[in-house]
Amino acid sequence: MRRRQLGLMLAPYALGLVALVLLPAAVTLVLAFTEYDLVQPPRWTGTDNFTELSGDGIFRTALLNSLVFAAVAVPLRLVIALGLALLLHRRARGVGTARTAAALPTAVPEVAYGLLWLWLFNPLYGPINQLLRVGGENGLTALGRTPPQWLTDPTDARAAIIIMSLFTVGESFLVLLAARLVLPPEVYELAAVEDATPWDVFRRITLPLIAPVLGLLLVRDTILSFQMSFVPALVVTDGGPPPYATTYLSLFVYRNAFEYLRYGYASAATMVMLLLTVAAVVLQWRMLRRWQQLRSLSR
Repeated sequence: MRRRQLGLMLAPYALGLVALVLLPAAVTLVLAFTEYDLVQPPRWTGTDNFTELSGDGIFRTALLNSLVFAAVAVPLRLVIALGLALLLHRRARGVGTARTAAALPTAVPEVAYGLLWLWLFNPLYGPINQLLRVGGENGLTALGRTPPQWLTDPTDARAAIIIMSLFTVGESFLVLLAARLVLPPEVYELAAVEDATPWDVFRRITLPLIAPVLGLLLVRDTILSFQMSFVPALVVTDGGPPPYATTYLSLFVYRNAFEYLRYGYASAATMVMLLLTVAAVVLQWRMLRRWQQLRSLSR
């Protein structure tokens, strides 16, 4: 009877998993070996799509952009989320408002969030560059330099996409806040008795206890990093400035599938993105297990 109840409870999730994840993944895998334009029936081409990808300069640029974004944005997002969690875990006046403010950007629809940053990053009239010009003369900053050209300079545009991602750490912040609140207070009381410095408390108590949660969020954010750059790159920079400075794998797939109607080619790029995600997760998992083993041996 209990197993039947559990089965009924899991049935909606299992149905959604099959219909929305496994079945589309299987279709994408098959389409990756075909040529399909949504008009003619799919035509089997073997590994031609993957061969073409290997020689596609735009794909290589999108791949590099995605890897750089993941390498820079993911650690910064975790550091910011952890810092906010440690800063706001105590009860004090205004803490509830601050927690809400930290989590609120995550709840904003992605397109609206992108349009807001499109205004903020406006090189001429945007508030960010206006603030940077305070104290400067002739349109320069106080240091005598030209303000960043967020929408026209390739390096500045990549930095803008990363900056946008740093304000949507609400989910990670809430998870780390919950993890910090459930840590046993006895260990902190003992550390206070021994006159431990705040750095020692963080390094020897908080970080080791919260490390499993950080590891889980690291894996999660790495997976999401190949997706979260899509809307900002589409809405704010449109994949530019030339040559494809903010074209990421997700935007590359979108354009080939829905603008150029090359579904087979887009499916092959999707499979590459999936394999990269799996490789990154496996590598991080092994590193975390290795770190745990070294930790246990050092005790």
